Amino acid sequence: MISYDIILRRYGHLDGAELLKPLIHEVFPDRLALVSSFGTESAVLLHMVSRIRPDLPVIFLDTGKLFGETQAYRRALVSRLGLTDVRAVTPLPDAVDTLDPKGDLWLRDNDACCALRKVEPLERALRGFQAWITGRKRFHGGERTGLTTMESVDWRLKVNPLARWTFEDVQAYFEAHGLPRHPLVDQGYLSVGCMPCTAPTDPASGVRSGRWANAGGRRKTECGIHLRPDGRTVRTIRVV
Repeated sequence: MISYDIILRRYGHLDGAELLKPLIHEVFPDRLALVSSFGTESAVLLHMVSRIRPDLPVIFLDTGKLFGETQAYRRALVSRLGLTDVRAVTPLPDAVDTLDPKGDLWLRDNDACCALRKVEPLERALRGFQAWITGRKRFHGGERTGLTTMESVDWRLKVNPLARWTFEDVQAYFEAHGLPRHPLVDQGYLSVGCMPCTAPTDPASGVRSGRWANAGGRRKTECGIHLRPDGRTVRTIRVV
């Protein structure tokens, strides 16, 4: 396998599909997965992947708390784009019975709920993969402002092909390729996560301002899959 330093030197200046192509075909032909929420911007990367390698593994975290509209959107996109290896990953039933028997953990401790329903299932799903693709972007704000196209996360490479894209770039891609929108966009949701913790978004406050609307004044901005176990953000490797 090519070392991460060489990967960064060779491909760090690329983004979008131009970054994905060599990583999918040459660097990680059988050890790379796309993690997708099938949210409001997800169709961009899913469309790119469908044109490069439609059988690339796509990991979908089915938390058990998603909007019905998200599930319907997932089914529609998978069919339309011809994706053939979408893997729905759920939290462990025994863990849910123990930690969230009444289904209200999101209200009592949303960090614990995210750990149960997202962090642990994703780590389980990523076993055997050497790299994974995310849809994070700098314009999301918060801890994503300084995001780069590739990060070192312990022994895995995390790839953010759209890190440098703007909100306008995303919208232009939707228009150029005639991609369908998430059904909740028309109801004021610019970012969609789990149903209990997501509210319509005030665009002036940022596209993710409606996430974890139940956090009780605490500024929760990440579910935890992009944090180290100690709660710190992962080390970012700066590339040009």
